[in-house]
Amino acid sequence: MVCLGNICRSPLADGVLRHKVNKLNLNIIVDSAGTANYHIGASPDKRMIATAKMKGVDIGFLKARQFEYKDFEEFDSIFVMDQNNYKNVIQLAKTDQDKCKVKLLLEVTSKVHRKEVPDPYYGTQTDFEEVYELVDQATDAIIESYLADEKG
Repeated sequence: MVCLGNICRSPLADGVLRHKVNKLNLNIIVDSAGTANYHIGASPDKRMIATAKMKGVDIGFLKARQFEYKDFEEFDSIFVMDQNNYKNVIQLAKTDQDKCKVKLLLEVTSKVHRKEVPDPYYGTQTDFEEVYELVDQATDAIIESYLADEKG
């Protein structure tokens, strides 16, 4: 899961997917990163921690890090929150195979009519809750796709 600073959207997506993966005891490794180095080592934004906690998801233990090339080697899928994140991640790709791993998070679900997860950083609590709902729907779709692939 990748956003700009790795303190709002991507740690939320990481935490929500991780929560669902653990609940279902699936063999999926989940992580998050930012394309910028603004907040390396920082905890997620307090407002995002609180929003996730209201929904029963703990993200307070996550620490921001910057996306790097080795993430292409370590992960099968790289979900980005918006077009700017997409461009920044694609610039680090060395092969077409790397590029094929990168998708906008909301592309995985037809239930959402947006292409990008908006950045709530300068917004209101309502914006943080909207991001939670978008991420929740997208991570449900990721789980559904994974389970369908496992069944063959």
